[in-house]
Amino acid sequence: MDLVPALREPLKKVLGPATAKVMAEHLGLHTVGDLLHHYPRRYEERGQLTHLADLPMDEHVTVVAQVADARLHTFASSKAPRGKGQRLEVTITDGSGRLQLVFFGNGVHKPHKELLPGTRAMFAGKVSVFNRRLQLAHPAYELLRGDPDGGEAVESWAGALIPLYPATAKLESWKLAKAIQTVLPSAQEAVDPLPDSMREGRGLVSLPEALLKIHRPHTKADIEDARARLKWDEAFVLQVALARRRHAETQLPAVPRKPSPDGLLTAFDDRLPFTLTDGQLKVSREIFDDLATDHPMHRLLQGEVGSGKTLVALRAMLAVVDSGGQSVMLAPTEVLAQQHHRSVVEMMGELAEGGMLGGAEHATKVVLLTGSMGAAARRQALLDLATGEAGIVIGTHALIEDKVQFHDLGLVVVDEQHRFGVEQRDALRGKGKQPPHLLVMTATPIPRTVAMTVFGDLETSVLDQLPAGRSPIASHVVPAADKPHFLARAWERVREEVSGGHQAYVVCPRIGDEDDDQKKGTKQSTEGDAEKRPPLAVLDVAEQLAKGPLEGLRVEVLHGRMQPDDKDAVMRRFAAGETDVLVATTVIEVGVNVPNATVMVIMDADRFGVSQLHQLRGRVGRGSAPGLCLLVSEMPEASAARQRLNAVAGTLDGFELSRIDLEQRREGDVLGQAQSGARTSLRVLAVIEDEEIIAEARQEAAAAVAADPELTGLPGLRTALDALLDDEREQYLEKG
Repeated sequence: MDLVPALREPLKKVLGPATAKVMAEHLGLHTVGDLLHHYPRRYEERGQLTHLADLPMDEHVTVVAQVADARLHTFASSKAPRGKGQRLEVTITDGSGRLQLVFFGNGVHKPHKELLPGTRAMFAGKVSVFNRRLQLAHPAYELLRGDPDGGEAVESWAGALIPLYPATAKLESWKLAKAIQTVLPSAQEAVDPLPDSMREGRGLVSLPEALLKIHRPHTKADIEDARARLKWDEAFVLQVALARRRHAETQLPAVPRKPSPDGLLTAFDDRLPFTLTDGQLKVSREIFDDLATDHPMHRLLQGEVGSGKTLVALRAMLAVVDSGGQSVMLAPTEVLAQQHHRSVVEMMGELAEGGMLGGAEHATKVVLLTGSMGAAARRQALLDLATGEAGIVIGTHALIEDKVQFHDLGLVVVDEQHRFGVEQRDALRGKGKQPPHLLVMTATPIPRTVAMTVFGDLETSVLDQLPAGRSPIASHVVPAADKPHFLARAWERVREEVSGGHQAYVVCPRIGDEDDDQKKGTKQSTEGDAEKRPPLAVLDVAEQLAKGPLEGLRVEVLHGRMQPDDKDAVMRRFAAGETDVLVATTVIEVGVNVPNATVMVIMDADRFGVSQLHQLRGRVGRGSAPGLCLLVSEMPEASAARQRLNAVAGTLDGFELSRIDLEQRREGDVLGQAQSGARTSLRVLAVIEDEEIIAEARQEAAAAVAADPELTGLPGLRTALDALLDDEREQYLEKG
C-alpha cells in the first residue's frame, strides 16, 4: 500500500523529530503510510447539541454555551496534603439553563486561561451529579471565535464521530488524531492494491476513500465501508503472500515417491491388528497423492489427540522407504523422540529389523538419533543414515547438524510444536539430492481460519475420527478450596483405578527444585489467594502423595531436568506397568502412549492453557477402559479461570476448545505467539469472526497467483506485498 513517495515520507519530516521519535519507539510508526494504517480502536459520539435545561443523566452530550463565571479553588487531599490541590469550577449558560464544569489538578491550567467569562465554546462530556447539581467533569471543549453563531462549526463538531486511537502515555489519542489530520491528504495518493474488477465485484470502496472514512467518518456507515475494505485488504494481501509461497514450492523439483505394490507398506498393513478408520484412509490417500508428484509435498496433518496421526505418518514413511528413499521424523523433545522410536519399532515388529537375523524380507532399520546419545551409538546411527541401511530415523533437531548425511532423504515429518524454520528447512533440503517432501503434524486442533492464516503455506488434512475401541474420557473440575472432600475423593478414585489393574498420571505445573522456583514462582495472576502461592511442584506433590493419600502405591516422578537415560527408564517402567502413579510435568503432554493409564489428575489446572489441558487429557482413555480426567483448582467459582476449566470439562471436541481458547485470548496473542509479524499485519481482521472473509480471500488469492505468479499486471498488489513482507513479517511467513 506504500507505493508512492508521499506515503514513504518519514514522519520526522512531516511531524517534526520529537513526535516522530515517540511514534517510532512506542507505536512502531515510521512513515506517513504507517500512520495512515494506524486505525482508530473505536469512536466516541459527541452527541447532538443539547439544551442545558433538558440534559439527560449519564449520557455524553455536546452543548454550546457561554462562560458565566470561573473560580479556582485550592484544597487539601491525600495527593496534595498541604492544601495544594486545585479545582477549577466554571459555570456556563445557554440562556435556558446553567451547568457547572469542573477541572482538577494539572488539568486546570489551560481552561483557567481560556474559559474567561463571556467566552463562547462547545463543550462535550458525560453528565453526572455532584452535590445535587448537574456537572460535566473534564469536558472536551472547542472555543468558538469569530462567527457569532458559529452555526456550521457547531453542527459539524457536535455530530462528529471522534476517533480514539491505540495510544500511549507519551502520545494521547487526540495528538495522534491531529497528526493523522496532517497526513490525511496523502491518502489520496495511496495506490490501490486490488484489481478494479475485484473491488467492484465485491462492492468495496477505493483505498484512498477507505482511509479517509476510517479516520474521518461522518456516519457509522462510513466506518462500516472503510472496515469492510481494509479487512479484505489484510486478508487478501496476506493470502497472496501465502499463495505465492505455495506456488514457489510447486516450482521446486522433488523425487516422486510411490510405494511398491507388494513392498514394506503392504507387509506393514497386513500385520496391523485393526482396520484403519475412514479418516485415516482418506488422509493417507491425500498424502500418497502428494508424494507421487514431482514437486515437494507441504502438508499439515492436524488430528485430535489419539486419532492415529503417528500411524498415518508411519505409513507415509514406509511408502517412501519402499520407493528407495529415507524418512525422518523430528520430535520437539528427547522424551518424545524416544517414545516415537519405541512405538514405531513396536508397530513394525520384525519389519524394523532390516539387516538383522530374524528381520522380515522387506524390513528396514529404524534408528534413533538424539543429542545425548553415547559416541559409539551415535557413530553407528550416522553410518546407517549415510549408507541408506536405515530407512527411518527418528530424532530431535540434532538431525539437522552438519555431520548428519543421508543416503537419499525423501520425507521429513515434523511432530508438534514446530513450525519449521526456514533455515532448518534449507538445512534439511541440502541433505537431499532434491528437496524432500514435508509433513507437519499437530495434535493442537487449530480452527480452520487460523490454519489458513498461520499455516497458510501448507495444505491441510484433518483427522477428526477416533479409532474404534477408544473409550470416552469423563472430565470433572475438582474445586479443592471450596470442597476439600472432592480432592480426597479424587485420590480415592486413583486408588480404585490402580486396584483395578490400571495406572494414573498426576500433572503439576512446576518441577520444584530451587532454580525452578525462582523462575516460575513469580508468575502471579490476579485471581486472589490461590494465585499468591507458587504453583504446585512435582517433587513436593509426589512426596506428599507417597506418604499420604497414595501410600503403598508405586509412585515415580518424571520431569524435563532429569538425565535422558533416567527419563527413558521411568517411561519404560510406567509403560511396562511397574509404576502405579507417574507424577510429571507437561513432558507427558504429547505423544506418550500408555493404554493402561486410565486416570489423570491435573493439579493447579488453572495454570495451564485450554489446548494444553486438552492435550494432557488425551494421554488417558487410550485403551479399552474408560478414561477419567480430574482438573484440580483452588480458583473461586466465579473466576474466569474456573469458567475456562468448565469449558474443558464440558467438551471433548478439540476444535470447539480451540475456538473458546481464541475467544478468551486476544487475537494478537494467538497470532503473535504463533509467529512474530502477524501481530503487526492484522489490524482490523479478526481471525475467528472473519472466517468467511479469510476463506474467500484464500480462494481469490490462489486464482490471482495461478493466473499471474509474478503479479506483473498488478503493480499495486506487488507494492502492498512488499510493505507486508518487510523483514519481521518475512520471518513470520518463513518461520511461524
